[in-house]
Amino acid sequence: MSVVIDLNNVTVVRENRPILDNVDFRVEENQRWAIVGSNGAGKTTLLRVAAAQIQPTTGTATILGERLGEINVFELRTRIGFASTALANRIPNSETVVNAVMTAAYAVTGRWNEEYDDVDERRARRVLNEWHLLHLADRAFGTLSDGERKRVQIARAVMTDPELLLLDEPVASLDMASRELTIGILGEFASSPVAPAMVMVTHHLEEIPEGFTHVALLKDGRIFSAGEIHSTLTSDKVSEAFGFGLHIDFNAGRFHARAR
Repeated sequence: MSVVIDLNNVTVVRENRPILDNVDFRVEENQRWAIVGSNGAGKTTLLRVAAAQIQPTTGTATILGERLGEINVFELRTRIGFASTALANRIPNSETVVNAVMTAAYAVTGRWNEEYDDVDERRARRVLNEWHLLHLADRAFGTLSDGERKRVQIARAVMTDPELLLLDEPVASLDMASRELTIGILGEFASSPVAPAMVMVTHHLEEIPEGFTHVALLKDGRIFSAGEIHSTLTSDKVSEAFGFGLHIDFNAGRFHARAR
């Protein structure tokens, strides 16, 4: 299988403090990874390296066969679907939902002087329909609920048929109904044999959709444990990664955590 993310001894330093510390992380094209860890563990920073949004302070990061620091990251980003709250905050509130999705084709967050074909708009509307958002296509992005915004972010991320899909807490802050709807759609997408490699950051095991195959537990900027999801998300490993006694259950395709 082709390797889509290959991080070797990656360290990211901010204000003289390592956010990531000598991280090795490898993702193959048929894998769906969840990144789990406590606040400040380095999850979002790892995802931003994988998205070619930032470069390592030291170490090497090869994304889709391209080594960061040696290539044009703007071209590379068009091959990566990336959904995050920080990215969504750059979408103008007045932008229509269909334009917010369609501009992903140019890796920009607001429509300006780019030229789009009819096929681009048809593609955007088809993706919106798949994510239960077509009825919002002509609404202003700034008028959407949190749940709708989250799903628009994901629709935008898959607009270009990416080779790699990266999701930063895609259901954080959603109410129960919106969370379960989004997790269900993500599970169907992840389970498809034609879906791209996926990496999703989350704080909560309950948010990992069906179809995810692997997990990495981060602790203090390092990968504490990583591998096949059922052998990694054990009570002992998760408890040690979080520094708190937790019991992990798996039921009806979903993981659950509770205090021991």
